[in-house]
Amino acid sequence: MPGHWLLQDAKARFSELVRKVRSEGPQHVSVHGRDEVVVISVEDYRRLQGQRSGADLIAAMQACPYPEIELVESGTPMPVRPVDL
Repeated sequence: MPGHWLLQDAKARFSELVRKVRSEGPQHVSVHGRDEVVVISVEDYRRLQGQRSGADLIAAMQACPYPEIELVESGTPMPVRPVDL
């Protein structure tokens, strides 16, 4: 099937696999007949990862339906830790 590779073929022809990711999109790699991984471009990966910042949280808090609650930005950048959902 197009876009599907056996693990041993993916290892032996890795450069071709990378070229196909760039030209044709994600490529599936199977182990023992089961899809195990999908190789994607770095652009797709970054898009899927999203930007790790507190911007979405701030936007949600500012859209709060209770206008009497004042949200003040401290101006001090705070670290944002990753959260697995």
